Amino acid sequence: MPEPSSASPPPAPSGPPPARTVFLNDTTLRDGEQAPGVAFTRREKIEIAEALAAAGVPEIEAGTPAMGEDEIETIRSIVSLRLPLRVIAWCRMREDDLLAAVAAGVPAVNLSIPVSDAQLRGKLGRDRVFALDAVAATVARARRLGLAVAVGAEDASRADPDFLCRVAEAARAAGAERLRLADTLGVLDPFAADALVRRLAAATDLALEFHAHDDLGLATANTLAALRAGARHASVTVTGLGERAGNAALEEVAVALARFGQGPTGIDLRALRPLAAAVAAAAERPLPRGKAIVGEDIFTHESGIHVAGLLRDRATYEALDPGMLGRSHRIVIGKHSGVAALASALAAQGRSLDAEVARDLLERVRAAAVRTKAAVPPGLLRRLHDECLMSARPLPRFAAAGS
Repeated sequence: MPEPSSASPPPAPSGPPPARTVFLNDTTLRDGEQAPGVAFTRREKIEIAEALAAAGVPEIEAGTPAMGEDEIETIRSIVSLRLPLRVIAWCRMREDDLLAAVAAGVPAVNLSIPVSDAQLRGKLGRDRVFALDAVAATVARARRLGLAVAVGAEDASRADPDFLCRVAEAARAAGAERLRLADTLGVLDPFAADALVRRLAAATDLALEFHAHDDLGLATANTLAALRAGARHASVTVTGLGERAGNAALEEVAVALARFGQGPTGIDLRALRPLAAAVAAAAERPLPRGKAIVGEDIFTHESGIHVAGLLRDRATYEALDPGMLGRSHRIVIGKHSGVAALASALAAQGRSLDAEVARDLLERVRAAAVRTKAAVPPGLLRRLHDECLMSARPLPRFAAAGS
């Protein structure tokens, strides 16, 4: 059914877009591809990069050069497109990783190192002194090679905050432009994310980036909290695709920032759904119908109470204007529909719903929805309406025999 009001999508803004105050770094091509079973071809990576650029994403993490020559060549292919975004590579805090990034032709790198004692010991068999020395030496080397540098603080959410401040100072002194605070295991809540970022923002003038994982279903909430607390960069993936439970979803963060007025991101919100569809197809992971922002059914209404309210005034059941996303409300007929929805659906087909058959039609619609486990399409609704009209029609009267 059409949108239940005549309101049209807002006109395109005139003049230059407002300057970004929040920068989204999309890591679908790196962290997103680390989701179990996901493996993009070179062509798919290029197409996703092009779609991200078209959507207004300012920076993408295109891959991990240390994986080998094929990955290096794929990243180099993306760089060669000269898209209107910055292409960065993810590297360990190691000389050989750095040289692989140079071979890939990227202008910037994220040099990542564990900062929690648990990961320093467990992954590297090292300590805090090693981490500080590695940051100082490798960042300085990257800068001499002409690369812009973000230092990725792995497992920052479980690190000693005082040590994190020392990492930030070492990174700044060596020439890094940004510190990425990674909630690697997804253990934070929004209050803890706020406290962590505020602590670092007070201790350093380095730009801060927040990288959230969704193990507790809090990645988007934690990202928004981090941005309110002083981070200006957020690491995201399309649909939240990523290892384990995934990452903060690009589309959720971008729309929430716009909805809550936390600052312009430069993202074209109308491009988010086709972008999500492209990534879902390449990943062979179908989008859930109820997926926030990009799902098929997020502006679809069946409940009788909701539909009756929407038909009178969209504001009764609209927290997010679908026009922002280039979409509109849709009403479907099903088990939970009410008389107002049936009347509206029939009116769209040039029919009227008489009060004497409304209850009968409602019962038939509900039975059909339960039987088919689906919404009732227009053709079936017409047939059920015809059956109701036939049942309500009085039987013809015949004269008595022999009269």
